[in-house]
Amino acid sequence: MTDMPKNHFKAAMQAFEVQRGCWCSLRDPIVAEMLAVLGFDWLMFDTEHSPIDPATVLSQLQAVAPYKASSIVRPSCLNAAEIKKLLDLGAQTILVPMVQSAAMAQEAVDAVAYPPSGIRGVSGMTRATRFATVPGYHKKAREEICLIVQVESKAALDEIEAMAAVDGVDAIFVGPADLAASLGYPGEPSHPEVTRVVLEAIRRIRAAGKPPGILTSDPAVYDQALEAGAIFVAKDIDLVAMKKGLSIS
Repeated sequence: MTDMPKNHFKAAMQAFEVQRGCWCSLRDPIVAEMLAVLGFDWLMFDTEHSPIDPATVLSQLQAVAPYKASSIVRPSCLNAAEIKKLLDLGAQTILVPMVQSAAMAQEAVDAVAYPPSGIRGVSGMTRATRFATVPGYHKKAREEICLIVQVESKAALDEIEAMAAVDGVDAIFVGPADLAASLGYPGEPSHPEVTRVVLEAIRRIRAAGKPPGILTSDPAVYDQALEAGAIFVAKDIDLVAMKKGLSIS
């Protein structure tokens, strides 16, 4: 028999301990493994805006597993079937994009929990269950699953407190890029008005009792987000870092 894998990222969120991470859009598992040894607290594997698919996620989860970095996976959208597959592959932290309301947050909560609490489909022989060697996995799996919902639209801003009040939402991520577009500043995630709204959202999330998160490549916004109370933060994207490192200019 095997113990249930501990979700160290979720434990850090519950303790409101700052966790620094990296956004991952490259498919190669050796890149994921290399990133895992660099000291990041977490790595986020993005299936929404990259060629990464569930099979790639599996390889990346396996590559990172021996190291301290926690894995987060973003499905392409709020899709219960897709989330179920990622969970069965062993993902324990799910970041759901473009959550617009408390009702959608509840759908996300339902997707990561087994019945009767939720709608996650039941399978025994999965990587998540350590191939049916974790005693009582289906009864206690939700204890180690961390659900993050994304606020990244003008409409979602009005729902922050309502989303935070949904039982089962473990953290809330603010997405400056999509939020900028929704506010009328497409391609300008560091626009002063966008930054003002982002920082205000982070403070509201903290006031509502949830850990806020953010990805920003702007060093000033990164520092301000931490000052405002962000708990899980990233300023690095693997593909961007590679472009910078290989630039001839």
